[in-house]
Amino acid sequence: MKVVVVESPAKAKTINKYLGPDYEVLASFGHIRDLPAKDGSVDPDSDFAMVWQLEDRGAKRVADIARAVKGADKLILATDPDREGEAISWHVIEALAQKKLLKDLPIERVTFNAITRDAVADAMAHPRQIDQALVDAYLARRALDYLVGFNLSPVLWRKLPGARSAGRVQSVALRLVCDREREIETFVAREYWSLIAVLATREGATFEARLVGADGRKITRLDIGKGEEAQAFKDALETAAFTVANIEAKPARRHPQPPFTTSTLQQEASRKLGFAPARTMQLAQRLYEGTEIGGETVGLITYMRTDGVDMAPEAVSATRAVIGRTFGDAYVPDAPRKYSTKAKNAQEAHEAIRPTDPGRAPDAVARYLDPEQAKLYELIWTRTLASQMESARLERTTADITAQVGARVLDLRATGQVVVFDGFLRLYQEGRDDDADEDGGRLPAMKAGDSLDKREIRATQHFTEPPPRFTEASLVKRMEELGIGRPSTYAAVLAVLRDREYVRLDKKRLVPEDKGRIVTAFLESFFSRYVEYDFTADLEEKLDRVSNHEIDWKEVLRDFWRDFIAAIEGTRELRMTQVIDSLNDVLAPRIFPARADGGDPRACPACNSGRLSLKIGKFGAFIGCSNYPECRYTRQLSGDGEGGGGDGGPRVLGTDPETGLEVSLRDGRYGPYVQLGGDAPDAPEAPETPEASSGDVPKKGRKTKATPKEKPKRQTLPREFAPDNVDLDIALKLLSLPRTVATHPESGNPIKAGIGRFGPYVQHDKTYASLGKDDSVLEIGANRAIDLIIAKEQGGGRRGGSSDPGKVLGEEPETGKTLSLKAGRYGPYVTDGTTNATLPKGVEADSYTLEEAVALIRARRVAGKKKPPAKKAPAKTAAEKEPAGKAAASKTTAGTARKTTARRTAASKTAANTESDAEPDAAKPAKAARSRTAKKATAGE
Repeated sequence: MKVVVVESPAKAKTINKYLGPDYEVLASFGHIRDLPAKDGSVDPDSDFAMVWQLEDRGAKRVADIARAVKGADKLILATDPDREGEAISWHVIEALAQKKLLKDLPIERVTFNAITRDAVADAMAHPRQIDQALVDAYLARRALDYLVGFNLSPVLWRKLPGARSAGRVQSVALRLVCDREREIETFVAREYWSLIAVLATREGATFEARLVGADGRKITRLDIGKGEEAQAFKDALETAAFTVANIEAKPARRHPQPPFTTSTLQQEASRKLGFAPARTMQLAQRLYEGTEIGGETVGLITYMRTDGVDMAPEAVSATRAVIGRTFGDAYVPDAPRKYSTKAKNAQEAHEAIRPTDPGRAPDAVARYLDPEQAKLYELIWTRTLASQMESARLERTTADITAQVGARVLDLRATGQVVVFDGFLRLYQEGRDDDADEDGGRLPAMKAGDSLDKREIRATQHFTEPPPRFTEASLVKRMEELGIGRPSTYAAVLAVLRDREYVRLDKKRLVPEDKGRIVTAFLESFFSRYVEYDFTADLEEKLDRVSNHEIDWKEVLRDFWRDFIAAIEGTRELRMTQVIDSLNDVLAPRIFPARADGGDPRACPACNSGRLSLKIGKFGAFIGCSNYPECRYTRQLSGDGEGGGGDGGPRVLGTDPETGLEVSLRDGRYGPYVQLGGDAPDAPEAPETPEASSGDVPKKGRKTKATPKEKPKRQTLPREFAPDNVDLDIALKLLSLPRTVATHPESGNPIKAGIGRFGPYVQHDKTYASLGKDDSVLEIGANRAIDLIIAKEQGGGRRGGSSDPGKVLGEEPETGKTLSLKAGRYGPYVTDGTTNATLPKGVEADSYTLEEAVALIRARRVAGKKKPPAKKAPAKTAAEKEPAGKAAASKTTAGTARKTTARRTAASKTAANTESDAEPDAAKPAKAARSRTAKKATAGE
C-alpha cells in the first residue's frame, strides 16, 4: 500500500479514483503546524530558531497519516506545486519524523499542474525530493511576518488605541490606499475648455472635429483655460470656411492578452463578474480540485496560483484546434503565440491558468457547476482561447481640417476607427477599470480639398479630475507592478484590511477609514522604512533569491532584524504628545483643511482661544480643543466634519416641505447626523426606542429629562451613506424612520425598519433584529425583513451568532437532525440546532461536505460530555480561625462577599452559555482569548 498526502479532501477524493486500490490518499487540510502566538516562537537570539506546534485539527491529521504509513510501502507527498505546498509536505515529514515513523520508509514528492488522470499518472512516474530552497523561502517569509506582526502590532496597541494590527505587506498595501486618498484630497481642479465643430460632407454625412491649433500654434487639451478665450475661438469658428487639408488612413492591429495569472484573474473577475479576489480564489480552487462530469471527477482548470503566462505545447495545440472548429481557420494564427511575464519578481514555474481540456466548452459544463463557478470557468476558457486567436485588424483614419477666418487659420482634427477583421475580439475583450471606450466611429468618405459645411460649434467647459480611488482589481495590479507581496497573498491581504476596518468598499472603490489613515500616518512617522514600496519589493526579491538557491534565508532575517528591532526599541520612550504632534503634522491636510475665511485652520471655532488637535479616545480618534474641559468642542477627523461646514458647523440641505423647518447635516462626537429644525447640542441623543445589539435582547429605552424647549428631531447617519453624498431627499427619508416595511405573516402586526443605538434594525412587537452589512434601512424589502424577524423569533441572531439560516448540508444518519453550515463571529461553524462545532482553521467552508460535518459534530458532542474534575475545598487559613469575639463580624463580611461573588459567577456562566450556544469557541478561558488577540498580530502578511 502506498500513502499519498494532499491538502484538501476534495482533491483526495478525485486522486484516489485515479490511483485505485493500491493507494490510500489522505488530506492534511492545509497546514498541520503553525507558530504559537506567543513570544519565542521565532527566537532571533537563537539564530531565528522556530517553534512549531501541531494545531488541534493538525494533530488528528498527523495521527491519521501516522496510522496509514505504518506498514506502508511508500509515502508520496502530492501537495500543491508552490512554496506553500512544498512547506506543507515538509511539515508532514517533520511531524512524522518526531514520531519516529520514517526510519526506512521511502519518501517521494510529486507535483502536477492539473488534476486529471494523465497529469496525475505523469507526476507519479516522475517523483523528486523536497526542494529545500522553496522550504527555506517559506520559512523566511513566515518568520518575517511573525517578527513584524508580533513586534509592531503591540506598539500600535499602546500608542494608538483601536488599532488592530500591522503587517509586512498589509501595511504597505494600506499605505497605497491612503496615499491615493491624499492625492484626491490635495488635488486642485483646473479649468479647461474644448472646441468641437460638427461638420458635414457634400453628401450630408456628419462628423465631429476638435480644435487642435491656431495661427501655427498647437493647442493641447488644457491650453484653453478661460471662458473668454473659448468664446473668442467659438466666434471665429462660427464664421469660418472649412476645408479638408489631408486624409490619412493607417492599418493597425490589436493583439490579444496572455492567458490568466493569479493576479490578472483576480483583476478581470473583479471587473467583469464583480467577484472579490478572495471569492475568485475560492471558486478557482474548486474548479482546480474538480467536479464529477460523466461519472468521472475531473479538474477543470490548471493550478490557480501562478505567475506564469505560458501554456504546455499540447494545450496550445488543443486550443488552436478548438478555435479552428468553432470560428474557422481565419481565426487561427499561422504560428502559436508565446508569451513572457512582465511582472516584477515573477518566479513561479507553472503554466498560466487555463482549462485542462479546451474542448470542454462552458455551456457543456455549466449544468455541473454552481452559477458563480460556471461564470468563472467561462471567463478562463474565453481568455485562454482568445490568447491563441488571430489579432484584430483595424483601420484608423485621421482627417486634418482647416478653418479659414480672414487671414487667420484654425486647425481641427477628426479621428475614426473601424474594425476590418475582428479576430480575438469576436470572443473576448479585456475589461477596463475606467470603462472608457477608446474606439472611435468610422469617418465619412472625403478627400483633400473638399469643402465642408458647418452644422454646430460647441464650446464646453471641463475641469480636471483627481485620480480615481483604487478598486480591488486596480490595487492588486498596482501591488504587482511594484513587486509588493506575492499573487497568492493578494486576496488575503485585501481581506485583512477590510476585516480590520482599515478600509471599506464604496461603490466598488476602496476608501480608507480614519483608523487606517491614522495607522498609516503613525507608521510613516516612526517606521517609514518598513512601509516604503522599494524596501518591501527588495525584500520580496531576496525571498525569491532564497527560493532560487542564491542566498541563505537566515542571512536575510539577520539583515532585516538588526534595523527593525532598533526601530522598535526607539519607540519605547515615545511620549503620547510626540505621537499626537506627529500625526497632526502628517494628517494636517485631512483634519485641518484651509478655512473659507482664511483663518487659522487649527483655531477652535467654539472658544476662539484654543487649538484643535487630534485626540485618541477609547472609541477611536476625533478632533478636540486644547482648552478641554473648559471647552468641549469636538468633531470627527475630517476637516468639514464630513458635513461640509469647514468649522464643524451644520450644512443646510434644504427645507422640509411639510413643516417648513430647515434640514441640516451636522457632526457630533459620535458621528454625522441629520436634524430637522434649529440649533441643538452637537451629539444626537440615543433614540427612545429599544434597538438590537448584534441580536441581543433589547433593553428598554432611556427617557430623557424634560426641557423647556422641545428638542429637534435627529437621525444618525448609517455607515452606508457617505456624508458628502447625503442630500435633502435622503435626509427626509432618514428623519421619517422608523418606517413600516411589511406585515408579519402570523400576527398581522407591522414590521418596521429603523436606526437605533447599535445601528439599523427591523422590529416586530418586542422582537428586534439587526440588519446585515449589505442591507439598507431605506431600501430593505418585505421578504428580507420577514426573514430576519422569523429567524430571530426562532432563536437565531444571538450574540456572536447569525440570523442567517445558513447552508443546509443534510441529515445526520443516526439522529436524523439537520446539519447546517453557518457564518459565526469566530468563523464558520456546523450546527444541528443544539450542538455547534467550529470548522478547523484553514478549511474552506464552501467545499465542506456532510460527511465531514457529521464527524465534526460528533467529536464536539463527545468533548462536551467531558467534565473537569471537582476541585478540593481549600484548607482553612489562619485568618478563618478567628476569636469568638470577631466571628460574627467576620461571618457577615464573608457572607456578603460570597453572595457578591456568587452573583458575578452566575452572571458570568450565563454569558458564557449564551456564547457557547452560538459558537463553541466563544467561551474559552481568558488565556485563550489573549492568545487569539496575539495571533491577530501575526495573521496574514
